[in-house]
Amino acid sequence: MRTQPNHSSTFSVSLLLLLMAQLLDAQPLPQQPSRLTPLRDQQTVTGGIGMTIIDGKPYYLFHLTPELAFGKIGIGLDVNIRIGEDGKVRHEDFKDAYSYLRLIRYVRYGAKHEPWYARVGALDYSRLGHGSVMYMYRNTASYDLRKIGVEFDADFQKIGIETMYSDVAGRGILGVRGYARPLQFTNAASIPILGGLETGVTFASDFNANANQTWGDAGGTVRLAQRGGSLSIVGVDVGLPLLSHEIVRSTLYADYAKILTYGSGATVGINLELRGLGLLTLDAKYERRFVGNQFLPSYFDAFYERDRYQMLDTSRFFSKAQLLKNVQSFEGYFGELLISILNTFNIIGGYHSPVARPNAGTLHLEVETSKALPGILISGGYDKKNVGSIFKLDNNSLLYAQVGYKAAPYLVVSVLYEWTFTEVRDDVTGNVVGYQPQKRIEPRLGFVVHF
Repeated sequence: MRTQPNHSSTFSVSLLLLLMAQLLDAQPLPQQPSRLTPLRDQQTVTGGIGMTIIDGKPYYLFHLTPELAFGKIGIGLDVNIRIGEDGKVRHEDFKDAYSYLRLIRYVRYGAKHEPWYARVGALDYSRLGHGSVMYMYRNTASYDLRKIGVEFDADFQKIGIETMYSDVAGRGILGVRGYARPLQFTNAASIPILGGLETGVTFASDFNANANQTWGDAGGTVRLAQRGGSLSIVGVDVGLPLLSHEIVRSTLYADYAKILTYGSGATVGINLELRGLGLLTLDAKYERRFVGNQFLPSYFDAFYERDRYQMLDTSRFFSKAQLLKNVQSFEGYFGELLISILNTFNIIGGYHSPVARPNAGTLHLEVETSKALPGILISGGYDKKNVGSIFKLDNNSLLYAQVGYKAAPYLVVSVLYEWTFTEVRDDVTGNVVGYQPQKRIEPRLGFVVHF
């Protein structure tokens, strides 16, 4: 059984080499950017040494995680070598050929929404279409649970396709969206706005054996699963480009999705992109959601690999499919805003909430000020599900912050702080009686070289 590292006792000294390159064929940011990653105009090579404790055993940790781009080709590695007190490399990290393949974090060509895009390895924020079926999905829940996935998109102007598969070594999620711009086949192709009308059809299915596991009651105490096997979703969508300019773009869209053997829902939304001007980059998105019984929008999301299926103890389990059984129809909204000022102060925030249903929202915040303050480096992020009190840290929260100071032209001193919580359950009843904090404080000494 694989175990996740306990980082409560971690100290590492990291070596950072930031290689900046202005590419002659630099592409504009993709539509609907995935977090803040596309805003960074630099390549990175990070590495370090440290110590980590797994199941009570200390290991010396050596890691190297470069991300480099050569024109349209990008490569990311994630090399972690843990050496025990006996001087031997941890067996669980390199026990089969698949473990070695995981050292390559990803290889990609192009970017999302370009005519050709392909990626193999870790899928950080996968999406299909406007995101009603899959949005910001990650196939890697932790280092020990990393997977190799594949994305491939092709846009031929009149027709196109988006595809992804989450785990080439096992039963994972397959997602396919085919789309067409029907008026491009007619004399109306040159009509402003209307000529760019796009329609699409999506199919996504999780073939994992636990994808559709449910139990008999909402409390989760029945030990015999009533279902099992794959869970599939189909969807249709239409999008109308209201603005298609190099500086300003906007699309009005409507989606409908159906989770097979469960319920369905619809979305109407609009997005806005502002580019150029040399001062401000802005992406905004607003959706009105109409959710039917036994349906959840963006079912394959950033938390899905964790929420698909969890064993609570030796006799009880939890699954996301079980949640579907108890979802009642509601209307809600989803908003997302990304702002970048001079590419030095970057903020992204997203919030989904049902109307008149407290403690049911999902929040994401991220900030980065790598160049805004002279000599000061600040970044942080916050994710929370089942939002009631937004800043109450519990097992639905993920929080991190990093603050650094550039003490010399090539020297950066920083501290990384992470804070998560795990449930504490009563041994007899199994009920949650509290939350145990898991804190990680990691001092860092880094060197920065500009090219």
